[in-house]
Amino acid sequence: QILHDVQMDTQTTFMNNGDINIYPCIWEQDKAPVTADGKGLVRYRAGVMVEEDGRTRMKRYRDGLNGPKYETIFQTAHADVKRTREMNHGQRGCLKVEFRFPRRYPLSLMKSLFNQESEEIMAYFNSRKEETVW
Repeated sequence: QILHDVQMDTQTTFMNNGDINIYPCIWEQDKAPVTADGKGLVRYRAGVMVEEDGRTRMKRYRDGLNGPKYETIFQTAHADVKRTREMNHGQRGCLKVEFRFPRRYPLSLMKSLFNQESEEIMAYFNSRKEETVW
């Protein structure tokens, strides 16, 4: 917890990675300690950390972790073809083919549907081969 409301002149640094660092100016040192109960560091939600002397760091949100992991490219009656997001700089995504058949279908029907739909998916891939770099 913060001890009490404190106003300080500060220097603010905006980092390339999205972090923000706030440093109290030298003439504001007499206003320390800022944190209560002798705690050297207080953490808040959203990645805000306040140190005893008033230095504050705000970490950026870790973006990209909660969005959709897959982009649907193509669908058949019982299958979805999905592509993962690009993971790192320039690293291409991967393809994922997911078949879903109802449990009530007999095995022979599932196999025949699998063969038909896999041919359909491969025909789609072959038609897109020259246009799309995976």
